[in-house]
Amino acid sequence: MHRQRRLIILLSALHLASYASTAAAGNDFVVIANLQSGIEKMSKDEVINVYMGRNRKLASGINAIPLDLENPITEKAHFYNVMVNKELSEISSYWARLMFSGQGSPPKQVANQEEAMDIVISRPGAIAYIDRKKIDKRVKIVFDPLRS
Repeated sequence: MHRQRRLIILLSALHLASYASTAAAGNDFVVIANLQSGIEKMSKDEVINVYMGRNRKLASGINAIPLDLENPITEKAHFYNVMVNKELSEISSYWARLMFSGQGSPPKQVANQEEAMDIVISRPGAIAYIDRKKIDKRVKIVFDPLRS
């Protein structure tokens, strides 16, 4: 029993250290939306459902335009790891199956956070995951994994 407790404490410490190093590496993201999106907050499940193609509309009824970052790939990997506990290879396989069967297409790929921010500012249905340090008053945070 004592060994199990020490193992749990060790694993918890490793998890916290991993989170701290990820956040320090600039992977501390929030999900943002257009100010005119008609939504104030999204639950983790709502974000997952939009990003995984299960919901094509935001709660406000506007067509959802989820944006995925191409670069840096580490931020995309971190987002999917936190949100759905999957590696990028698993996400790619998921979308390959859906696309092959005609059941959906993956989120729109954007080159970087700046492009994602520009699209969110200009399109009411766009949502994106962005480093919280890059957020300004032209968008609103609709999901914060640290506060969910």
